[in-house]
Amino acid sequence: MSDPRTAIIGERLKDVKNVIAVSSGKGGVGKSLVASVLALSLARKGAKVGLLDLDFTSPSSHVILDAGRQKPKEDKGVVPPTVHGLRYMSVVYYSADRATPLRGSEATDVLVELLAVTRWGKLDCLVLDMPPGLGDVTLDLLRFVEGAKFLVVTTPSKLAFETVRKLLDLLKEAKVPVIGVVENMKADDSQWIKGRVEPMGVRYLGAIPYDSRLEENIGDAEGLLRTRFGEAVREMTGKIEASP
Repeated sequence: MSDPRTAIIGERLKDVKNVIAVSSGKGGVGKSLVASVLALSLARKGAKVGLLDLDFTSPSSHVILDAGRQKPKEDKGVVPPTVHGLRYMSVVYYSADRATPLRGSEATDVLVELLAVTRWGKLDCLVLDMPPGLGDVTLDLLRFVEGAKFLVVTTPSKLAFETVRKLLDLLKEAKVPVIGVVENMKADDSQWIKGRVEPMGVRYLGAIPYDSRLEENIGDAEGLLRTRFGEAVREMTGKIEASP
């Protein structure tokens, strides 16, 4: 039996011009930071932006943005709170920041519920902070959200890129648009990641340098934008916006 909620998802997203899923092959590469700062950067350029944290088992964007105090409102669905100029939504508003271990069908149920009840209104861009890997949420997103484009984050690590390569292969096979690959925590001039990405027919969007000041600015949106990390993400924003 089909889930009637899935028919509502398209209606909820009909006024969202672009959906950018920030993803990675594995955890620990800074995906949530890239997603959060990208959303902030787009908003500072005057765009109407939403940020949806889909990393259900270990959400962190609410910590990055210090968004725990604001709450969504009930009004013919759920209206996300505005946090630092973003419309923001996360499962932490309902889990009270407790651990939320989810099995396959449970993760699908939470994803469908969030997509079906959240009223985003008119947005230029909805940024999705995806869970790491190739699990149920990623596969279900491909089913339920038409037109989503993926921005893939890696580090210079060969181990990290091995999982990114598999993610890129999956997206290519599914004919899902990939905006490009961002190399985070770069500490030298190596072109190894770029040399692996471009032969796959994927754009290398650039590198974000390792930034020792990043941690002290967690929870401070304006401080994050002023870090070297924030400056690098802002420089990439134009390339991301121009993605076909």
